[in-house]
Amino acid sequence: VQLQASGGGLVQAGGSLRLSCTASGGTFRNYVVGWFRQAPGKEREFVAAIKWNSRHTRYGDSVKGRFTISRDNAENTVALQMNSLKPEDTAVYYCAAGRSIITSAQTMAAQYDYWGQGTQVTVSS
Repeated sequence: VQLQASGGGLVQAGGSLRLSCTASGGTFRNYVVGWFRQAPGKEREFVAAIKWNSRHTRYGDSVKGRFTISRDNAENTVALQMNSLKPEDTAVYYCAAGRSIITSAQTMAAQYDYWGQGTQVTVSS
């Protein structure tokens, strides 16, 4: 499965962006799809995850109430709607997919098998 992340850009604080993760060479069926981010000099951080089959979602504490992950109507696409963006949200955002990841492990990058190339999100103050 190849993943393609898109939708990043430059936005002012308080603004919104919508990221998309599209799979090719396979489907997201039976996968957990997650978003992670990494800012310069920092470790990769869990942002959100969704179980494709059940649509069960999970969020990192720093984005709860502001970000929404969803299974887009387009086949094999997962979206991350980011609202009320803050400068500290600035990072490269990666989508990832993994099979049979239990709920308690969805925040762990090592559990994911496939990664997209990342898309830059920059929030100006």
